[in-house]
Amino acid sequence: MTRFYSTFSPALLGASLMLIAGILFAAVNALVQYSTMVEGLSPPKVAFWQYLIALTFSVPWLLTKGVKAMMTKNPMIHIARVILAAAGVQFWVMSLAHVPIWQAIALIMLSPFFVTFGASIFLRETASIERWCAVVVGFLGGMIILAPWSENFSAYALLAIAAAAMWALSSLMTKHLTKTETPESLTVYLLLLLTPINAVLAIGDGLAPNLDGAWVLLLGAGLMTAMAQYALAKAYSSADAAYLQPFDHLKLPLNVGIGIVVFGFVPPGSMWLGSILIVMASFYLLHRETQTVSI
Repeated sequence: MTRFYSTFSPALLGASLMLIAGILFAAVNALVQYSTMVEGLSPPKVAFWQYLIALTFSVPWLLTKGVKAMMTKNPMIHIARVILAAAGVQFWVMSLAHVPIWQAIALIMLSPFFVTFGASIFLRETASIERWCAVVVGFLGGMIILAPWSENFSAYALLAIAAAAMWALSSLMTKHLTKTETPESLTVYLLLLLTPINAVLAIGDGLAPNLDGAWVLLLGAGLMTAMAQYALAKAYSSADAAYLQPFDHLKLPLNVGIGIVVFGFVPPGSMWLGSILIVMASFYLLHRETQTVSI
């Protein structure tokens, strides 16, 4: 595997892994949506089994990194971070149970704007008027995609926005923890705590799956979740986030494409208009962040 990686430049390797992660996550979203929307499985149960299976495939890595990485002076912040991440997972799976992939994935792209908003409130970071304008443009794009004035508006779409907000808060805690914690510590706590938290949330529906043929769907979703997370981590360790950002935004056409093929979900033109506004605003935020770091 190392010899294979060495044949690529870091930039090409990072871009390739981001693309692979995007394809895997799009496939996971399709499997999750099929499990909930078509097979009728409850979202909490799907989330529990998806991440339990992903955890199982991560056991070899945990055995080598886990014990040392669990040494921390901030256990409660770790727990709070993972609770927020688990809430994001639950909202995300519930949104996929009711709204088309294209709408859910477009709305989840609002997460960077929640990060900017939260950083100014919780981390006391100073945000310029330009950044606030970018946040407003991003949320305007989200409103166009959400279209609350339309006859086709579904309140379930708000769940994707809630997922974006939860993951943004989790990201802010991660940013705070990076001052004292190692990447291995952050990963281990996420892997070890996410499954029991999901179990508590799913226990009301019964943890026993009784899935028949849906086992294949959840096994595939769990395996590809683990693979996608690994590819994502490897990508960010290979190249700068600013360089990788355009490849991350490929998740939108990838999810739209798989939604059309699997479910026949064809997005309206307003989705592309709203998405363009979100992508442009997020690129501006990333550009400003990069400038701030380099000063």
